[in-house]
Amino acid sequence: MKTAIIWAACGTGFTFMMTSLGASLVFFFRKSLNNVFERVFLGFAAGIMIAASVWSLLLPAIEQAETMSVPEFIPPSFGIITGALFLFFMDKMVTKIYLSKSTKDKDIGSAKLKRTTMLIAAITLHNIPEGMAVGLAFALAAENMGQMAQYTTAFALALGIGIQNFPEGAAVSLPLNQEGYSTKKSFLLGVLSGFVEPVFGVLTVLAAANVEHLMPYLLSFAAGAMIYVVVEELVPEANADKDSHIGTLGIIVGFLIMMILDVALG
Repeated sequence: MKTAIIWAACGTGFTFMMTSLGASLVFFFRKSLNNVFERVFLGFAAGIMIAASVWSLLLPAIEQAETMSVPEFIPPSFGIITGALFLFFMDKMVTKIYLSKSTKDKDIGSAKLKRTTMLIAAITLHNIPEGMAVGLAFALAAENMGQMAQYTTAFALALGIGIQNFPEGAAVSLPLNQEGYSTKKSFLLGVLSGFVEPVFGVLTVLAAANVEHLMPYLLSFAAGAMIYVVVEELVPEANADKDSHIGTLGIIVGFLIMMILDVALG
């Protein structure tokens, strides 16, 4: 058990470090960019989240559900619905909190704060099952120490998720900075969005026998939450200027980058 915890901590520590490196990109951009760049960043974040929902979450959830006694579409469908509903009610709750504290002059700022909260929540939720997947992979490898293939699989999974986390860290910190957060605070929030990975990776090792069958539900739950944020918050704001398609371009670029990483490292 101790060996498994150490390996899981190292694997998820790497994925967490990659999220932090991605978030650090905020230090290389000016604090105040015009609306065009803001829409590009929001679109970029949306594209990354769409691709991650499909390749990093839904497809693995469907594959794992195939080994269960229920039809393989049930766990991912249930997860998507509950994930979207969770963010829907969170959206309503956050809206009430911010609007109750705002005046008409602050309504725009409150809307941005709400979008920021939803973005951080969705990517953080997405990182939880990824951390659990890495932790579970190393737990299984530790149980079969004589089979190097198990460790190779765990290392490959950690490497793939880690590289994917780099643009995800940027997808949190850059939009936050454009919405008025300081560079340091934007970086810190980007880092914190990935901190859940080592935490849940280690917890998964401690409860490996009890969480493996829940992974299809957890993966698709995170996918549903991300899809909700993309459709409800990011895409409309990225395409706020009806005469410009720059937000759509950002979505396509973000989607392609994440798709290529997922397919190449999958």
